[in-house]
Amino acid sequence: MTIHRSILAGLVLAMASPVCVPPLLHAQTATESVGGTPTGLAVRVDSAPVIDGLLNESLWNAASPMQGFVQHEPDEGQPANERTEVRILFDRGAIYVGARMFDNNPTGIRLGENRRDANLQDADAILLVFDTYLDRQNAFVFGTTPVGIEYDGQVTRDGQGGLSTARRTQAGAGSGGGFNLNWDGSWEVATSTDDMGWCAEFRIPFSTLRYRGGGEQVWGLNMARMIRRLNEEVFWAPIARQHTLYRVSEAGTLQGLETPGRRYWSLTPYVLGSAHADFDAVAFDSTDWAGEVGFDSKIGVTSSLNLDLTYNTDFAQVEADEQQVNLTRFSLFFPEKRPFFLENAGLFSIGTPRAGTDLGLDLFYSRRIGIGGEGDLVPIVAGGRLTGKAGGFNVGMLSIQTDEVGSNGIPGNNYSVGRVLKELPNRSQVGAMVLSRLNTDSTSDYNLTFAADGRLGIGQSINLDAYVSRTETPSLQGREHGLAFTGSYQTREWDVWLQYREIGDNFNPEVGFLPRWGYRVFIERLERRFRVPSIGWVRELRPHAVVRHFYDFDGFLETRYVHLDNATQFENGAFLSTAVNLHHEGLKEPFEIRDDIVIPTGDYNFTQALIRFNTNQSAAWSVNGIITVGGFYTGRRKGVSGTLTSRVGSTWLAALTASYDNVDLAEGTFDTALLGLKLSYSFTPRIFVQSLMQYSTDRDRVSVNARFGWLNTAGTGLYLVYNEIQRTIAPTGPVDRAFILKYNYQFDLFR
Repeated sequence: MTIHRSILAGLVLAMASPVCVPPLLHAQTATESVGGTPTGLAVRVDSAPVIDGLLNESLWNAASPMQGFVQHEPDEGQPANERTEVRILFDRGAIYVGARMFDNNPTGIRLGENRRDANLQDADAILLVFDTYLDRQNAFVFGTTPVGIEYDGQVTRDGQGGLSTARRTQAGAGSGGGFNLNWDGSWEVATSTDDMGWCAEFRIPFSTLRYRGGGEQVWGLNMARMIRRLNEEVFWAPIARQHTLYRVSEAGTLQGLETPGRRYWSLTPYVLGSAHADFDAVAFDSTDWAGEVGFDSKIGVTSSLNLDLTYNTDFAQVEADEQQVNLTRFSLFFPEKRPFFLENAGLFSIGTPRAGTDLGLDLFYSRRIGIGGEGDLVPIVAGGRLTGKAGGFNVGMLSIQTDEVGSNGIPGNNYSVGRVLKELPNRSQVGAMVLSRLNTDSTSDYNLTFAADGRLGIGQSINLDAYVSRTETPSLQGREHGLAFTGSYQTREWDVWLQYREIGDNFNPEVGFLPRWGYRVFIERLERRFRVPSIGWVRELRPHAVVRHFYDFDGFLETRYVHLDNATQFENGAFLSTAVNLHHEGLKEPFEIRDDIVIPTGDYNFTQALIRFNTNQSAAWSVNGIITVGGFYTGRRKGVSGTLTSRVGSTWLAALTASYDNVDLAEGTFDTALLGLKLSYSFTPRIFVQSLMQYSTDRDRVSVNARFGWLNTAGTGLYLVYNEIQRTIAPTGPVDRAFILKYNYQFDLFR
């Protein structure tokens, strides 16, 4: 028997016996089509099913199956190659979903990684999307794979973006792309496999969700199944291929629900013990031992409003950042990973945080809170966040107080954000946001940001987006504005994107991310997609071009970038892109690219060839990489980077990452290299060991981050963390070392 749950999660499919029993009665389908949109029915039950991954309880017969899934990829609108049936029950406390994924070749089922929020691009999977407000823009996502992992997230802005669903589920790990993978809810799932396929059984408490007041409900609903060996995605409610599962406006509906009035209060205290040795400290003579306590609390103020509180917040369990090589004159973007800042992060997002090194802009970048300019940790004393819906508006308020760090000259600061957003029909919306940083020891040291944004959806293919913003900083005057206007047109064959952006010289969003200022930029992107059924191993060709022109306010051309590319997507998921990049860089000031290597002012034109590729990422061995060769300012650049990944079943993963650049300039020559090794072993989806070892020639240091986790619900549990930094040049030896033990537990005080 293979019940993929708890300590049995790693057993192989070859040992499976037929235990994933379908309901005793095959009831008539619950799926009806209304104007081309399917409608399903949830059924109330008096007793809850046991969440064991086996659909063998007679109460499942109360619900008729929702089926009729159709292909999203590769043959849009065609019947799925494998049958899927989903039933939905509910009682006073939770929603229960039973999914039966039939498969004619069960030995070909791809298990994927055995850890929470693993990349679904590499596995068979089932995904559920609940639009609990029926606003056709926001939703909660729950999913799993045959090994029973927990995969969850939040959809905002109608899931804006055009990547395939499997790619979007991972690419949307932030918040600005319409999908926030980093939200962790409290729910449970179990799976099982047999000779007819696999099953999944979910329990999703109403207290985990937000919705309108109690009583009869109609929710938006969509479901997707990934059949990885076929590289096939099938949806319950059909969605055009250029969009993803998170296109909530095209979802079906779920009727029959009766929800309780949501009154919820949870408390998650933590205890932490640590041993820390700073070998570079002037007065270092021993290891510092410390202990801390703190808590997070979540209160359901209403059915649609959540209040989150935190005291003496600590994020010791968060995995380390992956280092990056920077050959530009702009700061790098590192994603937020701390749980408190990730829930509902999409509500606070205005800008383009992941649009590129010099294009990135996010008016609220939560890493400004609790992390100093040199990466030093700044203690968070306390904070609160209120998010949800009120009076037909999406509202969000956040306030965080940080402590002073006298040794680094960092004062205590209060960071506050207020956000209001009104959603309108057809993906449209209008909103405003205010952000502030205030030195709590000096009222003359502050920064304010004011912003308004909006979107207009026209038909199914056109979006018009805009934002305007202004900052106020006592020491800066004039051109404190930022604004952008964007238009996009997206169909199955065409993707057109145009933007004008203007950022003033003194625009200073101190609670945001802004690597470049004092410019006007025009951006154009054109892509044409071709399906090539005559070539069986090629799925799609995507020739495209991107052009960017950056001017300062005097008309000086600072940057011109022309990208000409032909990307090929293969049937097994492999990818190849061959491109030519034409660069112009105008330097008004010297650019120190490395110590003692300074590129003088002037205009520089150079051309680079670029190759990006990846093999089938679900295979036992896979590789992805980028090769860059060509000119670079006054000389030449040769660069290569890539990752070699090995998987053993669903439990073991090893990924070796390497990058190397040789830069030969008239002003000097240098090499830079970065090595990283990520190892992961998952005993179950909730018990794991992970490590990340990194070496950078720029820093001449080796760093190690190792974590053991034994998790409970919503990312809580026991963590053991070991961090070490070693210097690789004389004098060699340790720089910093820490061992941390943390335990937190979620108490449901009122549900």
